[in-house]
Amino acid sequence: MGFNVSQGIGPARFKLLLEYFGSAKKAFEAPVEELIKIGLPKNLVSKLEKFRKNFDTDSYFIRVEKLGIKILTSEDKSYPKLLKEVGDSPPVLYVKCRRLADIFKQKAIAVVGTRTPTEYGRRVTEMIVKQLVTNGWVIVSGLARGIDRVAHQTAIKNNGLTIAVLGTGFDNIYPPENKSLAEKIVETGGAVISEFPLGAKIEPGNFPARNRIISGLSLGVVVTEAACDSGSLITASWAANQGREVFAVPGPVTSRFSAGTSELIKKGAKLVWDVDDILEELNI
Repeated sequence: MGFNVSQGIGPARFKLLLEYFGSAKKAFEAPVEELIKIGLPKNLVSKLEKFRKNFDTDSYFIRVEKLGIKILTSEDKSYPKLLKEVGDSPPVLYVKCRRLADIFKQKAIAVVGTRTPTEYGRRVTEMIVKQLVTNGWVIVSGLARGIDRVAHQTAIKNNGLTIAVLGTGFDNIYPPENKSLAEKIVETGGAVISEFPLGAKIEPGNFPARNRIISGLSLGVVVTEAACDSGSLITASWAANQGREVFAVPGPVTSRFSAGTSELIKKGAKLVWDVDDILEELNI
């Protein structure tokens, strides 16, 4: 936990520490000289040394508990099995969920897209999500503005479950107007998760990192509307690298928000006309 809160120790470095020391506790308490010996940068070790002298573990856990958050490590039985298969899966997950015992055992698919959707994009997202929910799928998205928000809301509206993956800590949800949506997701049996600790600053790099978790939790990623520079294409790229299926909805050639999905289809993404295209590709 200390490594997660101190930051600077990502999945790859944490794996190195775990393999060398045998446990996170031993690694966190290891002498400075030994941490440098195994290859950690001196400036990082210096920051870590300062952090562990001042970090109050008990106070931190009290804050987490007050927010109703559960902490999962990759060794916990409740840790998402699909996500664990990903090479750079987060060692620690913060989760708010009333059905933690089974939420990650159900079939899940990500639905993502532009933050500035057209009316076409909204309607297509609502149609696809409604069809997926009717077929028993959990909808995963990133709680961002635009398509993500529509995906979460449509799942809830149709009595389905949805999982929101944050690019921030729970005490600093972004965008702030989606905080009430996050609460609604939990109230209706879904889950909100993050790899970022309480107090983490909002950094641009957090969101591409967040996207690997969105795809990692899912059997596939559906991009319903996206321009060429949309962050949802990063999620699609993560999915392809993780061996997950990529789906894209075609759009009007007159709209720049169709350019991203068109490019995905050119590169081999499965064209989606309705939910049967997704179920067929996944052999379901």
